[in-house]
Amino acid sequence: MLQVENVLFTAVMLLYFAAMILYFVFLAVKKDVLSKVALVLQIAGLALHTAALVCRGIGAGRLPLTNQYEFATSFAWGLCLISLVFVMKFRFPVLGAFAMPVTFLMIGYAAMQSKEVHDLMPALRSNWLGFHVSTAIIAYGAFGVSFVLSIIFLLRDKMQEKGFLDQHIPNREKLDLISYRSVALGLLFLTFTIVTGAIWAERAWGSYWSWDPKETWSLVTWIVYATYLHLRIRRGWQGKAAAIFAVVGFICVMFTYIGVNTFLPGIHSYA
Repeated sequence: MLQVENVLFTAVMLLYFAAMILYFVFLAVKKDVLSKVALVLQIAGLALHTAALVCRGIGAGRLPLTNQYEFATSFAWGLCLISLVFVMKFRFPVLGAFAMPVTFLMIGYAAMQSKEVHDLMPALRSNWLGFHVSTAIIAYGAFGVSFVLSIIFLLRDKMQEKGFLDQHIPNREKLDLISYRSVALGLLFLTFTIVTGAIWAERAWGSYWSWDPKETWSLVTWIVYATYLHLRIRRGWQGKAAAIFAVVGFICVMFTYIGVNTFLPGIHSYA
């Protein structure tokens, strides 16, 4: 099954790359049919990506969520899934053109990690593993989409009215609203991640919170996005300032995931 997973993983990378290129060509030549083909490739890539994760789980005999490779490929899966939902819900192919490069970079990062399967350490042998890590994947995917939407929002100010892209990108108010919904979704699932992680930590190590670097930066990220929502709801913060805030939030997400593992090793160094 692990050999099958390797083949599927390669096919997923190729499909994501092809989708990304077609989205770029769609922006360049302004042909809607190209965005439709890119969308089909993205859906096919997501389907094979799901199959690859299933094969990894069967081959490893556990949930494929316990090391850098497995979480990185699952992160890419979550980002692809949520961006696809937003693209289809809002009929917004330009979002795919911005989201697929981020997805491809993440799965490329996964490809650089070790694919070896190791036995789980005792602390990870818990039913809380699935709840904790799966909610983190959805949260990170939603924050990735909010990051992409914020970049589009910031670039939209420079677009000429009534142009091709202007016709394919929602107005500023709608872009801001979609980004807000993505942040709200991400914060909800990040809250689940922190709560389930605390419960799991208490059962594994006897303490709900130990100020491990990963825990600390997860809390920092939560505070950043909670502040975003507070300022938006209570102070009416919208537009450019909110978009910049969302970009900063995603930088915190990436540092929590990659930076902490690289520079601040702790009890979460395995993922």
